[in-house]
Amino acid sequence: MLTLILLYAGFAGITVFLGGILANYFEHHIEESPVKYEITHTLMAFGAGIILSAVALVLVPKGLENIDLVSVCISFLLGAVTFFYIDRYLALKGDKMATLLAMLMDFIPESIVLGAVFSMDPSTSKLLAIFIGLQNLPEAFNSFRDLVLSGFSVKKTLLIFFALSFLGIISALIGHYYLSDFPDVTAKLMMFASGGILYLIFQDIVPESELKGSWTPSLGATLGFLVGIIGEKIV
Repeated sequence: MLTLILLYAGFAGITVFLGGILANYFEHHIEESPVKYEITHTLMAFGAGIILSAVALVLVPKGLENIDLVSVCISFLLGAVTFFYIDRYLALKGDKMATLLAMLMDFIPESIVLGAVFSMDPSTSKLLAIFIGLQNLPEAFNSFRDLVLSGFSVKKTLLIFFALSFLGIISALIGHYYLSDFPDVTAKLMMFASGGILYLIFQDIVPESELKGSWTPSLGATLGFLVGIIGEKIV
């Protein structure tokens, strides 16, 4: 059982590093052009669509199942307010880390859920791992660009992404060994993450994905949400 959890969570996490590698190649080996900018903004919107689908189809529905309305509201608003202050602090410093924060807010609770439900439904955990991995790829691609623009070197950014790849394994093990018997705690965590993700999407990611004179980013966001629908339907 432990081997399968490590395998599923490892796959879900390694796409963070792969997304960074792809972004590095794209940034340094593809010539600057309007098409390149359009692809970049479309991928950013695509990632936002996937993150939004995770909130709408996974985090909120699962969270609503195990806690009352008051706990839902408190957890959700606490997440939004917390990341309002984090985002404001980073903006004052000039950092562009909203996409990375949104990815982690999505990646960590879903990995915890993956570990928590494994003993009850291994097949669901397997499909959820695939779903998380598909989300992380475009999100990491966009996050790489943001971190480099914030002043991080390529080497340092890739090292960060390599380290973050193991968060899925750590989160899944926490969920499996410590939260399997506490569905209310897991539900509150998911609602907290949902509030934070929605704030980051509408405050930072969607405005930055807009490209004047281009309509493909909006289409990319729609396709990203469709990926979430497909993943949820399979699960």
